[in-house]
Amino acid sequence: MPDFSTLSRRQKDLQVQIGYRASPALHLLVDSTGVKMLGEGEWKRKKHGADYARRWLKVHMGIDAQTLEIRAIEVTDSSAGDAPMLPALLQQIDGAITSVSGDGAYDTRGCHEAIAQRQAAAVIPTRSNARLWKKLTAGALARNETMRAIQRLGRSIWKTWSGYHRRSLVETKMRCLKLLGERVMARTFDRQVAELQVRAALLNRFTQLGRPKTVVVA
Repeated sequence: MPDFSTLSRRQKDLQVQIGYRASPALHLLVDSTGVKMLGEGEWKRKKHGADYARRWLKVHMGIDAQTLEIRAIEVTDSSAGDAPMLPALLQQIDGAITSVSGDGAYDTRGCHEAIAQRQAAAVIPTRSNARLWKKLTAGALARNETMRAIQRLGRSIWKTWSGYHRRSLVETKMRCLKLLGERVMARTFDRQVAELQVRAALLNRFTQLGRPKTVVVA
């Protein structure tokens, strides 16, 4: 069994395999959250104030709505936006994708085109001040139809009709990720990425062990 120092040195080049169970119809739910990389705990900060600035990493994640397992993960600094990272998340997924659900931050041309290229449905609400896109690509056509549906049905009914509320499952998974630690222990970026990927692999294993297997009995 290698000692801790040996593991720490090898963590930078660690290739983490995130196991998952394939779904016949993958409904991908995407979101992002911040994970602290530098700074005191919340109790110390509230009680005595912060001695130095806190810094954060941003974790972008996509999960399977059926199995609740993490299928894609990207780690960036806190300045990275959600929308530019969606194509990178989709590239990590082999096979067909039925739909991709995200909040209004993903209502961009780049996101809709990336989803359309995978022949998936985009379950993304348009912004309140959105207008129809005039350049009619495959992604723009699907997005314009979503906007017309929201205008016709109302935002609340559209969310229920489209299944948008399933997106809350990825927010719950983000909470589970933070239960393994609200901050990363590694100090360099490559090691921090490996640490968060290990957490994702552990969460998938916990999910596989914790969910029942239903068998039809004749």
